[in-house]
Order: sequence, then structure tokens, then C-alpha cells
Amino acid sequence: MKNPSAVAKLFGIFFKIGAFTFGGGYAMIPLIQSEVVDKNKWITEEDILDIIAIAESTPGPIAINSATFVGYKVAGFWGAVAATFGVVLPSFIIISVLSYILDLFNSVKAVKYAFFGIRAGVLALLIKALWSMYSKCPKGLAAYLLMAASFIAVALFDIGVLWVILGCAAVGIMITLFTQRGARA
Repeated sequence: MKNPSAVAKLFGIFFKIGAFTFGGGYAMIPLIQSEVVDKNKWITEEDILDIIAIAESTPGPIAINSATFVGYKVAGFWGAVAATFGVVLPSFIIISVLSYILDLFNSVKAVKYAFFGIRAGVLALLIKALWSMYSKCPKGLAAYLLMAASFIAVALFDIGVLWVILGCAAVGIMITLFTQRGARA
């Protein structure tokens, strides 16, 4: 292990960030910057920009990705483990406690009605997100056919979403290569 005190400090800092930041991963970025750049001077402003760019472009939540990259930069593998575990642990504890409490009150009618309303609200948010993504996507016959085929594959044939996404990516690459080849000819 490179630096055991840095590993422990990384865990503590990211545990605090994970426990007291509300609003998602982007809300954590100023706290991460304050702790690792300003207070501890572990990395530079340029490093944090690079880390955020990498964290945004890799799969997974930006807060976890950022913690992992910062931890690795500061203390190697064990730093990455400590920072990642530190930022995830508070949410895990909170969700575990809340699920236990909600399970106790699951038979109360008011709780059932509240969840009915919450489900309706979440559905509305999902439809809004769908509409927003749809309005920004390029439209054409190929896009509509791919969208319909994807829906049918998932809804009717129960094909895993990951396979559908990979298939859509492959089709998108083929369409792009085909249209670029046609444009050059």
C-alpha cells in the first residue's frame, strides 16, 4: 500500500462528501474540488478537470467515477478502493435503513397511496425524459425502424436491454460507415 494515512483520509473525505451532498453527482464536484485541490493539494485544478471529463465519459455515476479516479491518482489502487467505498457507503446505509422503515409501514393505506402518487410522478418524469431525448435525436427512416425494432425486441421478445443497446450501436456504426462511403463516392 502506497500511503496508508492517505488511504484512510480519502475514505473519510469521500464518506463525508457522500453523506452530506444531495442533488446527485454534479453537486459533489465542488466539494471534491474543495477537498482534494484546495484543502489537501493532492491534485491540481487541471487534474480535476481531466478527472471530471473522464468520469463523465465513462459508464456509471459521475460521483463514483470521480472518487475512483481521484483515489487512484492520490494513493493508487487502495486509494481508489477507499474513495469509492467511502462515497458509496453513506447512500447504501441510508437506502438500507429507509427500505427497512418503509417495509414496516408498507401495509398502511396512506403509504400505499403515497407510493401510487410517487409512481405516477416518476412515470411523468420518464415520459418527459423520453420526449426530450426524442426531440434531440436525428430522425429518419433508419432511426424509426431501429427504434421500433428495439421496442419489439425488449417488450415482446424479452431480449436483454444491454444486447439491444449493443445491437443499436452496431447498426448505427454500420449506417454511418455506409452513408460516409456513399458521400465519398
